[in-house]
Amino acid sequence: MSEQIQEKDRNARAVRTGEVVSAKGDKTLVVRVTRRVRHPLYERFIKKSTKLHVHDEENTAGEGDTVRVVSTRPLSKLKRWRLEEVIERAK
Repeated sequence: MSEQIQEKDRNARAVRTGEVVSAKGDKTLVVRVTRRVRHPLYERFIKKSTKLHVHDEENTAGEGDTVRVVSTRPLSKLKRWRLEEVIERAK
């Protein structure tokens, strides 16, 4: 029983969805993940974004694509995410 629980905890990976901002590097993407945060004083929603460096083994995604990424072990100095799938291609 305890082995199953440990397996689930270990395999739980963070998943984010965002837009590819740059695909200039070989096997590397820069993905902007946008989230809405409530301002503590004014109680309005603000858009905040984070740039993630993502590993794309087959160079499948291009700029403007919407992609899903998952966390992984450190692959380089900045890359901690891996491309899971391209959700929507840029028009």
